[in-house]
Amino acid sequence: MSQNLEKLLDQLVKLHPKFIDLSLNRLSLLLNKLGNPHLNLPATIHIAGTNGKGSILSYIRNILQENKFLVHCYISPHLKSIEERFIVSNKQIGKQKLLNTLRYINKINANNPITFFEITTAAAFYIFEKEKADFVILETGLGGRLDATNIIEKSMIDIISPISADHQEFLGNSIKKITNEKLKIIKPLSKVIISKQKKIKKKEIKKRIKNLKNDKLFFGENFKLTNINQKSFSLIYKNNNINFVRPNLRGEHQIENAATAVMAILKLKEMGIKISKTSINKGLAKTIWPGRLEKGYLKNIPVYLDGAHNEAGSKQIVKFFKHNTVNRWLVIGMLNNKDLKKFLLIIKKIISGVVAIKIPDEKNSFSTDEIYKICKELNIKCVKQKNINVANKFLLNDIKPKEIIISGSLYLVGKIRKLYI
Repeated sequence: MSQNLEKLLDQLVKLHPKFIDLSLNRLSLLLNKLGNPHLNLPATIHIAGTNGKGSILSYIRNILQENKFLVHCYISPHLKSIEERFIVSNKQIGKQKLLNTLRYINKINANNPITFFEITTAAAFYIFEKEKADFVILETGLGGRLDATNIIEKSMIDIISPISADHQEFLGNSIKKITNEKLKIIKPLSKVIISKQKKIKKKEIKKRIKNLKNDKLFFGENFKLTNINQKSFSLIYKNNNINFVRPNLRGEHQIENAATAVMAILKLKEMGIKISKTSINKGLAKTIWPGRLEKGYLKNIPVYLDGAHNEAGSKQIVKFFKHNTVNRWLVIGMLNNKDLKKFLLIIKKIISGVVAIKIPDEKNSFSTDEIYKICKELNIKCVKQKNINVANKFLLNDIKPKEIIISGSLYLVGKIRKLYI
């Protein structure tokens, strides 16, 4: 069955248009042939932004599930298998069901050019319409305005996670353009929740949405974080100071993501949906999100796996480790459309050196020579290795670091995670 699914996925990738013109036309035509399932979804929560989308989604999902609601989720990218992208009625979709669905949708599409993400989005909507659920949570893949998930026409809550530079080749080279693209997921009458943003981005967001009549809530203004300790945090909202359990995901940014998710839950409660505080705390505590400062081991050496691949992600890693007082090495592989130099420039202050590898089976990965060259420009010690197994032997036998960070791409983390966890 796995081979059949992989074979079909390869066929779907080959349908990719030679030139990507970001539009919803291809998907609209396909969904129309499928009976427009995206127009008949349960109550929808839509999340756009650059960083934190998946974590926010996971917090909300777990809280709702703890309250006995049935939830569909559409997530990207996946770490290990494509089934991870589809949560159907609280459970990851089975291989056979996904295979059957994709075969049917491929047949309906009739070999017309379409992107891989568009066809998997159509599959998600097709499945979600047929299976029972109380909520659908959608994570954008790229941008917002012309993202495949944005073909929906209504949503209950729209969330904008922290915005930073990413996918500039599609979204534009300025924060103004990127912000505008992501804000276009906002639907009439939805409740809008804005995560913690840098001052300049927050200003741009306010400018862009000031004339919208939606109920808008900004992190740091309409809801605030306080009393953060090792066991809990408090959310100040409407003059109420509400205490919640601290999530298990590492990093201060994960408390901020949790606060955004809780705010979405509080808005649902205001809309008449009964959700207990106990289920909120249980959902926060149960949330696990692989590849986000996830701790594993190489022999007895702590290894932190994080899929960060942009400036904001590297800053969160630096914030977590704070300073380089130990012999800490970075193993990095990154897609060649990312700003590797900026990523390394930020993270260099907490590392002793870099091991450069290619992302396995990824033709669009930076070569080890390219990584080495940039490290040399930044005066970072760098060693090239042909694969992760050789890199591990080098670290164990030659470097003997106190800690290891593996970062640069979720694709990299997904392919090698099993070696450490």
